[in-house]
Amino acid sequence: MSQTLTGTDFHFPGQQKVYKGKVREVYHLDNDLLVVIATDRLSAFDVVMPKGIPYKGQILNQIAHRMMQATADLVPNWVTAVPDPNVTVGVKCEPFKVEMVIRGYLAGHAAREYKAGKRMLCGVSLPEGMRENDPFPEPIITPATKAEKGDHDEDISREGILERGLVSEHDYQILERYTRALFQRGTELAASKGLLLVDTKYEFGKGPDGTIRLIDEIHTPDSSRYFYADGYQQRQERGEPQRQLSKEFVRQWLISKGFQGLQGQVLPEMDDSYIASISERYIELFEQILGEPFVMADTSEIRQRIERNVLRYLEGL
Repeated sequence: MSQTLTGTDFHFPGQQKVYKGKVREVYHLDNDLLVVIATDRLSAFDVVMPKGIPYKGQILNQIAHRMMQATADLVPNWVTAVPDPNVTVGVKCEPFKVEMVIRGYLAGHAAREYKAGKRMLCGVSLPEGMRENDPFPEPIITPATKAEKGDHDEDISREGILERGLVSEHDYQILERYTRALFQRGTELAASKGLLLVDTKYEFGKGPDGTIRLIDEIHTPDSSRYFYADGYQQRQERGEPQRQLSKEFVRQWLISKGFQGLQGQVLPEMDDSYIASISERYIELFEQILGEPFVMADTSEIRQRIERNVLRYLEGL
């Protein structure tokens, strides 16, 4: 019988501490080693849904790994091994306190700000006369501060980052250069699968040797927005919504049920059939983004499988 992974409680050799985020659980080990486990938890509007989504952790972990491999020639990253479908092992980095958000199209948060009349986003001037989902003349970087647990990320300009000393000017120039190179590669990879990479975010940190590395996940449906290229122009001309690949469909379902994570709102119940439909959508995302069939891992004893595979990897170091 299939199981979902909604939490872990492992005790690995050399374990120092565990950080449990909305979706991932990060085990800090000796020798600056991190074991990051992608659970099947689903978050939206900064709220974790009560039920796990079958195979979601495996899907996100495997997409992120493939995308890290596909960009390793551009930017050093934190990954050293993927010993299990839900697990990535890598180098501990000290994260920068900003997320590098980059947008190729006027969509999502940027579109909402534009519709509200704003023509400046994170210090970047936005052209007049744009429609939702139109491409920008060139991609724009709109950073966000990394929120403390439970808080929302906040927009911030390049100048604000430097004034607050969140990143040095030297390092920030590197982050901007890496962000543009990664987005260009991501755009090319998406185009090869008939997709448009609309917007995404990258996170960076410094490793023990001082090297700036790409961390977290990249180009996954949880961190990025994709449109189908086929029919994009016709939909824009007709003023129709774009077909997209992201977890936006979950947000829209929650909004239709009167939930946006605001105080006093009640989280609607997701029944088993809707949970199954979300899982199917994530599998579709995997297959579209990577252009290959998704192979389901054995989840009958998922915690035991993960523990066994991680221990086997650690013993081989």
